[in-house]
Amino acid sequence: MAIKSIKNRTTTTIEIDLTGPAGNAFSLLKLADDLGKRAGYDKDTREQILMEMKLTDYEGLLHTFDREFGSFVTMWR
Repeated sequence: MAIKSIKNRTTTTIEIDLTGPAGNAFSLLKLADDLGKRAGYDKDTREQILMEMKLTDYEGLLHTFDREFGSFVTMWR
């Protein structure tokens, strides 16, 4: 661990423009799987999250994505 100057702090969240190509459902599903892997979720947990994202419409997909990854992903409309 290192103590760094707050002046050098950068944003650690991922930002997604939902109106652009990164905001389409397929991109969000891929990102959810990637983030789940990086977070250490096992395969079954990742598959359950992706299945829930696919169960409903786009707004439901966003809701599930935000619930699971909203602490480190910011989505913009």
